[in-house]
Amino acid sequence: MEELQASLQPRGLTLSTFHDKGRSLLAARDFYPGEVIISQEPYLCVPNNSLTESRCDGCFSKSNLKKCSACHVVWYCGSSCQKLEWKLHRLECQLLAKLDKERRKSVTPTIRMMVKLYLRRKLQNGNVIPVTAMDNYNFVEALVSHMSDIDEKQLLLYAQMANLVNLILQLPNNDIKEIAENFSKFACNAHTICDSELRPLGTGLYPVISIINHSCLPNAVLIFEGRLAVVRAVQHIPKDSEVSISYVETAASTITRQKTLKEQYLFTCTCVRCNKLGQYGDIQESAILEGCRCRDNGCSGFLLRESDEKGFVCQQCGLIRNKEEIRKIASDIKALSDKASSSGNLQEAIVLYKNIEKLQKEVYHPFSIILLRTREKLLEILMQLEEWKEALTICRLTIPVYERFYPGFHPLLGLQYYSCGKLEWLLGETDDAIKSFTKAVDILRITHGTSTPFMKELLMKLEEARAEALFKLSSREDS
Repeated sequence: MEELQASLQPRGLTLSTFHDKGRSLLAARDFYPGEVIISQEPYLCVPNNSLTESRCDGCFSKSNLKKCSACHVVWYCGSSCQKLEWKLHRLECQLLAKLDKERRKSVTPTIRMMVKLYLRRKLQNGNVIPVTAMDNYNFVEALVSHMSDIDEKQLLLYAQMANLVNLILQLPNNDIKEIAENFSKFACNAHTICDSELRPLGTGLYPVISIINHSCLPNAVLIFEGRLAVVRAVQHIPKDSEVSISYVETAASTITRQKTLKEQYLFTCTCVRCNKLGQYGDIQESAILEGCRCRDNGCSGFLLRESDEKGFVCQQCGLIRNKEEIRKIASDIKALSDKASSSGNLQEAIVLYKNIEKLQKEVYHPFSIILLRTREKLLEILMQLEEWKEALTICRLTIPVYERFYPGFHPLLGLQYYSCGKLEWLLGETDDAIKSFTKAVDILRITHGTSTPFMKELLMKLEEARAEALFKLSSREDS
């Protein structure tokens, strides 16, 4: 790790180890909002290909794809991406081509990741692919696997997957136990590669980025520029402070966040937010996020269970809400949700989700994350149906919830402002669009920088909206 430490020093970073969280990345100088802290190309990555959707192995594009004629598994958008991946895919291709058609269907993105891991190690050992301070198998070996914390069912699954990988690789002296342990490392350390609007594209292993620990109130954010992982500061990070990102959705109660982290990453978070578990402020936030509303529509209070557990008491006005009433509405919501999730008809789905929203407004707090998720689904379907005016109404309803539960420089808040601005501009509400675009730029220039095609497009839209507003103003003055 001395070589990595030396490589991090010019970047203003240093490695440290803490007994309660292991390796950590510390700032060796002050970082300010928007500054790039560290970036890394993937040690290996794969697109999230399925039977219904495929992406280029090099750039994750969905356009102009051609399947590899030899292995019939991997896709490329052109010769440049094929050349970029050729050293590794040449070996992978030979192995995949030997599999029969049915066996190839078992080669999921995760299986491919593991096959590529061992092939890349082989190529680096043979100096075909160069080894650098930021790019070598030693960092994969150093990743935490949490094997001792995994249940027997998961261990059996990893063993079965390891046997399939071993069958594909056909290399001497392969250690099945080591392969299974590496699957556990993937589960705890691999990152979902997303586009600029945080839509998942693939999975990548970034061993140095994986050193950065989690916080439910992080001081940095991880964004992808193509396959490049880029970590930027979202607040001032003083010298000697630990750099942190969030591994999970932060708009959730402490209990929900803790449960997700324990199940997926096998640790218990002790960040500033989680340390408030059980305190009044944490109870209030949890009740608003995931609990019920007062039956008085004019009251904004949150509910907590009565001591006899027969109902829920509003903590603001004292009104009691019957538990059976809430249970009945919740049952109706579940029945509609089951029907909506299986509906293949957008028109039918939109009616169902509107009915769900109507019922949820009766039972959940206006700032409920459950109600928010329904409105996000409504927005998604309305956009597909090109119902722009109704989509804007729903989008505006989500903004106050985003503002309340996401920190000032959170990419999801910036992206929601951007969505709102695009709808406003489309509907001719130019002044409102300018305000939304401006808010989006103020946040996303911190999280995304300003040089990516996505940000250039956003900045161009803002300038075009301003020009349109000036033109309308001058036209009114001339008339």
